[in-house]
Amino acid sequence: MKVILREDIPELGTAGQTIEVKSGYGRNYLFPRNLAIPASKANLKAIGEIEKQKTIREKKSRRQADIIKDKIEKISVSAEVLVGEEDRVFGSVTANEIAKLMETEGVLIDKRAVQLEEPIKALGVYTVPIKVDKEVTASLKVWVIKKA
Repeated sequence: MKVILREDIPELGTAGQTIEVKSGYGRNYLFPRNLAIPASKANLKAIGEIEKQKTIREKKSRRQADIIKDKIEKISVSAEVLVGEEDRVFGSVTANEIAKLMETEGVLIDKRAVQLEEPIKALGVYTVPIKVDKEVTASLKVWVIKKA
């Protein structure tokens, strides 16, 4: 059965793409959830409209991502950690802690958006990449300081 996807589906394809699926999958999953439409002649002509709507949604989400990126890059957060002899940090500063610190600054992000290669285990100033959108990545300054 040939169908036209209305939305991006990771395993199948992108919106507007015409693909071949098993008829049961199309009837029982894709059509009821409004994820696809049958590939008839009339619907094939409507692909252009679907693609226009997709580009409009992408532009809107890109603008929102740029606004969030600007907001993130204007702030810096401080993580207070316990230290021992020779300024050795007990534990580490993780992506989850950075997300919570950003929440106190008024920026809500998911901890999976924090792109830390490994947890921070030393005092200092770090620039942490935050993935806001597919193509938009912001840089956040994180100050790791001694707890007084």
